[in-house]
Amino acid sequence: MELSGALAEMKKYVLPKDYPELDFSKMNIYLLEGGAKTLAAMSDKSAEQSHRYLTRLGVQVMTNTLVKDYDGKNVILQDGNMIPANIVIWAAGIKGNVPAGIDAGVIIRGNRIKTNRQGRAEGYNNIYVIGDLAYMETPKYPKGHPQLAAVAIQQGECLADNLKRIERRSTEFYDFEYHDKGTMATVGRNLAVCDISKPRLHFGGFLAWLIWMGLHLMLILGVKNRFFVFLNWLYNYITYDQNLRLIFKTGGEKLKIEN
Repeated sequence: MELSGALAEMKKYVLPKDYPELDFSKMNIYLLEGGAKTLAAMSDKSAEQSHRYLTRLGVQVMTNTLVKDYDGKNVILQDGNMIPANIVIWAAGIKGNVPAGIDAGVIIRGNRIKTNRQGRAEGYNNIYVIGDLAYMETPKYPKGHPQLAAVAIQQGECLADNLKRIERRSTEFYDFEYHDKGTMATVGRNLAVCDISKPRLHFGGFLAWLIWMGLHLMLILGVKNRFFVFLNWLYNYITYDQNLRLIFKTGGEKLKIEN
């Protein structure tokens, strides 16, 4: 969803400057979603707003649409329809990279490894799994946790505390419980959605975009890094442009590279 929004903004603001000889009205961007709505993990309001924002940017959003095959020229849908496409970007789901030697009996769909509430792989005493690779069932998440960075961070903190307890030869350990603080997604310039869990709040549009930018800026390590990233964002916002790119021109023997 975020990727399609970024491509739509490139089509509108960036690519016409780099390739003025091309007719970008012939460039179509499709977002094929297998579920009934975009941003299935977020609220219905966020899903509705993100769909509306993408449509405003010129993205053709198709929900309840499954891809059956791609022959290099056409995307073949499950219902038999086809969409002509020379470029397909596959961004559906996450698949774990399981280390060699792990018992196949503890590996479930998506190459995730079953763990107990402390993050220890089932059947092992000295192997711990956190993040996207971990499959941990809890009362709140009977089908495993969402594969998000926030989950991995909290699991890492819990495991660090438990490893300290092991070092102290303690017999009491913390069970992991994910505390969902909220979810955000950016669609494009001045367009984002934000769901906050406690208190239960929802923001959309420019305000949500500012919240998204501010949080991601604060997560960057180092004041100097934050400053330069902020300047880069400010430049992009004012100029409607990207300051890093690689441009190939096929006319004659000219090759133009900008940095």
